[in-house]
Parts: sequence; C-alpha cells; structure tokens
Amino acid sequence: MRDVSRERSPIALSYMEDNEYSIQPIRWLLKPISVWPVADSSIKERILSDFLLITCAFLIVGTMVPCALGIFLDESKDIQTKVHEFGPLSNWMLASLKYCSLLTRVGDIHLCVEHVESDWRAVTKNEDREVMLKNARIGRFIALFSAIFMHSGVFSYSIFQALTVEKSAAGGNVSTMHALPFAFYDKIVDITTSPAYELVFAMQFLSTFVVNSVAVATCSITAVFVMHACGQLKILMSLLDNLTSEESEKRSSVKQKFAVIVEHHLRVLSLVSRLEKITSITCLVEIAGCTLHMCLLGYYCITEWNQGDKQNIVAYCIILVSVTFNIFIFCYIGEILSEQCGQVGEIAYMTDWYVLPGNTALGLVLIILKSSIVIKITAGKMIELSLSTFGSVIKSALAYLNILRTLIM
Repeated sequence: MRDVSRERSPIALSYMEDNEYSIQPIRWLLKPISVWPVADSSIKERILSDFLLITCAFLIVGTMVPCALGIFLDESKDIQTKVHEFGPLSNWMLASLKYCSLLTRVGDIHLCVEHVESDWRAVTKNEDREVMLKNARIGRFIALFSAIFMHSGVFSYSIFQALTVEKSAAGGNVSTMHALPFAFYDKIVDITTSPAYELVFAMQFLSTFVVNSVAVATCSITAVFVMHACGQLKILMSLLDNLTSEESEKRSSVKQKFAVIVEHHLRVLSLVSRLEKITSITCLVEIAGCTLHMCLLGYYCITEWNQGDKQNIVAYCIILVSVTFNIFIFCYIGEILSEQCGQVGEIAYMTDWYVLPGNTALGLVLIILKSSIVIKITAGKMIELSLSTFGSVIKSALAYLNILRTLIM
C-alpha cells in the first residue's frame, strides 16, 4: 500500500492501484465464467471469453439435464432419495437463470466499472481516498469471504459424496463403486465402468465450480459496487458539511461548491440505478433460491442426523451457513445503502442554510426531497433488500421445512 501521509498534488495522486484494489475481486470471479466485459480487449481475449462461455454453458447443461432425467425417469428411487437429489438440481436451474441474467447485463457491468474508475481518478484529497479505500476493503472482504465459504461448502459435499461407496448388482454380480456428487441418468452412459465414471465426475466437479462462481459473482458485484456508492455518499456528506464552513467565502465560490455537490449526488444515484438493473433479476432468483435451499438443507440435516451420517451433516451445515450468509449479505448491504442515502437528506437539512445565498438555499430543498425517496436494491422491483427481508426469508424457509417434514417424514 502506498504512503498516504505525505501531501501529493492531484496530478501526482495515482489512482490505478486503488481502482485495481477495488475492482480486482469481481474481475477474478467474472473472468472464468465469461461475464467480465471484453469489448475493449484484444481479439485473443475475446476468443478466450467466447470459449469460456461455451465451456461453462456445456458444463451446466451437461450436469443439469442428466441429473433431471435421473430424478424424474428413474422409478427405482423412493421419494426421499428424489428429494435429496432435487436440491442440487434446483441449484443448477437457478444458477443458469442468474448466469443468463448476468450475461445480458455485461454492458451495464462495463459502465459500472468505468464509473468506479472515474471516481478514483477524480480523487484529490487524501481524506476522500481513505474513505473510498475503507469501503473498498469491506466490499473486497465480502467478495473473497463469500467465495471461500461457498466453494468450500459445495466442494466438501462433492468430495464426501465421492468418498461414499455404493453397491450395485449387475448381471448377478455384486460390485462396489464410488458415488457421484449429483444424480446421473445411467442409461446415457454406464458410469459403473472406467473411464466413464471419472469423466462424469470431472464434468460435475467443474460444473460445480461454474455454478458456485455464478452465485458468488452476483453477491460480489452487489457488494463491491454498493460499498463504492456508500463511500461516495460519505464524501457527499463531507461536501455538504463544508458548504458553509467559511463565512467569508464569495457567493460565486459557494455556488460552485453547490454545483459540485449536485453533480456528485447525481453520479451516485446513476451508479445505484445501473446496479439495480444488473442485480434486479439475480436478486429475485437469489431470494427464491435461498428460501428453497435453506428449507431443503434443513431437511437434509434432519434426515442425515437420523441416519447417523456425520460426513454429510458437516457438508450440509457448511452449505447452509454459506447460503444464509449469502442472502444476509444481500439484505445487509441493501440496508446500508438505504441508510446512507437517508443520511444525505439529514445532513442537508442540518446545514446552515441561512448563511447561503437565496437560490443556493432553495437548492438544498431539492437535495432533501431527492434523499427522502429511499433508494433500495430490490429483487425484481418487488422485494426490497433489507434486514426485515432477511427475517422474512428465514421464516418462510422454516415454514416450508415444517410442511416438507409433515408430508414426507
């Protein structure tokens, strides 16, 4: 990290490292699944992005379709087995919807990345830079922690499943084989032989990485850009505090400072509006998926506890905690954004407006009115992401779990 204690001029203030520090997590997560914008990249990078897109689509479909066929067409499985296998299938289906939504919003992601870079380029004060870096650290931590938690949970389940040995009777002979992480329709390929089992296992393992990356990328995009917007709102509040700091300031200087405040406010609102377009559908899918998966994972933990399978219980608990953490982060950062936007209006209201020129004082009314309209990240423009929404998701999941236990157990 560069030394920020010494004074630097606006020209000498380098922004590239800070911008990279802020954007780096989502670049790491978006590039492997071909969601990172490559419009301004070289032909080689575009070809690689297209190749990754085709590969990711093949891995998702190649795991989801045989899994669905294995659940719905295999009549030898009982209802409890099918319920256990439906959880991963639903995760793949919802992840494919989120993936398609992200792919359609690559242009908006590119604009958000450019917006963040412009904000870093415009920094001229060390105080403002420290505020932005503090929020960038929070966004970076959320992105990396979510990635580690989600990947470790699902991959641990896949490994535990692969270590499980199943017995099969084919042609009167009893043989043993390792189970696949997810259901597979054995009439497509005979997975009891080698190397068919290894190839299917590798495909499901790689597909798991893609699906996890889609889930983590959605959370990371929201966290990084919302925390950046919160940093800009804090800078806006600082500008409002300093609007009347010098009593002897000229009228023209006050008007210039107020123009900067209005422009800064509009830039933050434009970033939030664009982020809403990116995450609206994915957040709706995330809320529905988390409610379903928390219900199913709770059911799986209960059934495995009754059967005494400790390995699967550990894996299910890790996934349950990661899913809960994921939806909590969405709701928490939505709550923070709404709170910060409301504070802008409060700061404007508490400004010493009576020492300002008449027209400038009236302009504060517009900022107060604009800030009174609470800005929220929504799921499909229907559900507001807040801590109360997180509580509703938990209650709904527990209610559905109770219904599922009543019907099946």
